Amino acid sequence: MPHREKIVWRSPNGEIIACVEKNKVLQEDLAEIRQICQDALEDAVLMGCDEQQLRSVLIELIDSLTNPYPPQE
Repeated sequence: MPHREKIVWRSPNGEIIACVEKNKVLQEDLAEIRQICQDALEDAVLMGCDEQQLRSVLIELIDSLTNPYPPQE
């Protein structure tokens, strides 16, 4: 999946998150995460690690994230 520059963020009930500042923060967060993951991939490959293994580990890492906030109603 290619990196998407423009993502339409939505609330859990499907409403579009229209706040410019919120969208800016989310895009900046994703750009930072992407760069850190890219750096880790490059480091791993340069050190002789299997690229697919690193990708699997990154997916596991994302899947292990927990939401510390109760559902909003």
